[in-house]
Amino acid sequence: MNNIEYLGSAQRSIGLLYLSRFQKPNHPGGWVYSVHIDGDLLMSSESPLSERRLATSAIAAHQGTGQLRTLVGGLGLGYTAAAALDSPRTSVVRVVDPMDFVFEWVRKGLLPLSEQLNTDERVEFAQGDVYDDLLGEASEQWDLILIDVDHAPDMPLDPKSLVFYTPQGQRRVREHLAPGGVLAVWSAHDNDAFAAVLAEVYDKVWREPVNWRVPFPGQDDQMLRNTLFFGCRATT
Repeated sequence: MNNIEYLGSAQRSIGLLYLSRFQKPNHPGGWVYSVHIDGDLLMSSESPLSERRLATSAIAAHQGTGQLRTLVGGLGLGYTAAAALDSPRTSVVRVVDPMDFVFEWVRKGLLPLSEQLNTDERVEFAQGDVYDDLLGEASEQWDLILIDVDHAPDMPLDPKSLVFYTPQGQRRVREHLAPGGVLAVWSAHDNDAFAAVLAEVYDKVWREPVNWRVPFPGQDDQMLRNTLFFGCRATT
């Protein structure tokens, strides 16, 4: 593909990350954005259905009618945060990411949703490790906690996040949820072990598969699937 435009890059302990885009006339906005790590695709705007549904399904499942305070772990290309902002119930969206350069990409207008994220006063950007925050003492509680950082519970970007997927880790995370609150975790594939962990800790749990088709020139469309995990804390 010879029309790739490279927008930014940064070297970190997990590898070389870079942001790029290529033109696709029939795609919304005319561009497809992607982030790679050491040459491997990490995320793409080709079909951000699962990233958006991480927020919309959690909002729909929340047990209440009031305003929602939302914590987003991992900015990605901004689709989860933007989907949360699309709800009139949302009062605050705090996005936590350890990579300072991703917030710089937003400020420079390099991400597909930069304008929305830059102009919505409900957005807070915080550099840090969302796993450290959630596994520590609960100084504040959230109505929604939306996590899209690792590839999957058994494929972490950093092994230190593995405790997040254990019963003891999730018991700590639960304390960061307000009554009626919802935890939502994105995964590239299903994982029965993590579903069982959530069932130990939360009052209601479920999984939501998200399927979509990707066209390949000269070939049949390829069906892809992600899995979203949800855990809900009871209202009392």
